[in-house]
Amino acid sequence: MRARDLGVTIGEHPTGPHNAITDVPGVRVGHTTLQGDGINTGVTVVVPHDDIWTEPVFAGAHVLNGSGELTGLEWIRESGELTTAIGLTNTHSVGVVRDGLVAEQVRVRGDGAYWSLPVVGETYDGFLNDINGFHVRPEHVRSALAAAAAGPVAEGNVGGGTGMICHQFKGGIGTASRVNGHTVGVLVQANHGRRDRLRINGVPVTQPEVPLPAHPPGYLPGSGSIIVIVATDAPLLPHQCRRLAQRSALAVGRLGGAGEQYSGDLMFAFSTGNRGIPPYGGEDTARAASEIPLRMVGPQLMDLLFDLTIEATEEAIVNAMVSAETVTGYRGFTAHAIDHDLLASALGENA
Repeated sequence: MRARDLGVTIGEHPTGPHNAITDVPGVRVGHTTLQGDGINTGVTVVVPHDDIWTEPVFAGAHVLNGSGELTGLEWIRESGELTTAIGLTNTHSVGVVRDGLVAEQVRVRGDGAYWSLPVVGETYDGFLNDINGFHVRPEHVRSALAAAAAGPVAEGNVGGGTGMICHQFKGGIGTASRVNGHTVGVLVQANHGRRDRLRINGVPVTQPEVPLPAHPPGYLPGSGSIIVIVATDAPLLPHQCRRLAQRSALAVGRLGGAGEQYSGDLMFAFSTGNRGIPPYGGEDTARAASEIPLRMVGPQLMDLLFDLTIEATEEAIVNAMVSAETVTGYRGFTAHAIDHDLLASALGENA
């Protein structure tokens, strides 16, 4: 079930064929989902293109609120280049997933004089998952990479989003896309927000009939995080990627996210529109051309790309909630799914 299955349409621009980040040509997504005995967690990977381990793409990042982690950002800020696939998981498994991505690059490139600084994002699933049990292992990263595919993307309680809570409904992985000349696709791991602030198409969606999740004493509503991954085939330079990442934060705000004190709201964007960037390290760098022809979209086109990014991010977050199912997890905590009938009715009445 997705938002559009309930008649919920966000924005005015058309979607790609799968309404997913994989509508950007070459982008693939894979999940490993771990569930059972208090475990609700996993790994999600986004692969920008098949040769990402040897051919970087331009990228940029934005931080709405920094109570979270997205590894590798200092080199992204310095060089503007993404050199690996992107991983998403829970807060205490970032190191395992990062090591797994390094191992994959070593497998592909072999032993040589180069370095690997993967981008791995996290959100905290410790209410529904035995997060301190360290259940994510290297083989789960390998499985997610092996499963990475184009086409439709599983959403909700899958991969890194398995144990996540969004606006105090069950959350998780969501994706969407927009097309207007170029394609913009977004994937989110949504674990943020407060119920009383949630607005979809401007309509309050508090659903008092659906119980709020129970939390330990001292928990502040809205504590959590969201990781937003934006992909596009528009030929962007690094500073333009950063601007797309920044605009995706506006979608978080349009739905009611406020970048709360203990929310890690981290946005990342990459472009596949400039291929042929030489790899780092050793003989590859020594042989690389000293000048590389590049393309960029004109500044006047950025407004359209901003619009596509905001719409796709909004719908991806809503898809994360609509696709999710109620979960009772570690220590008996329950996160209830958003009620589809109530949502369709509320938005239909305000159409």
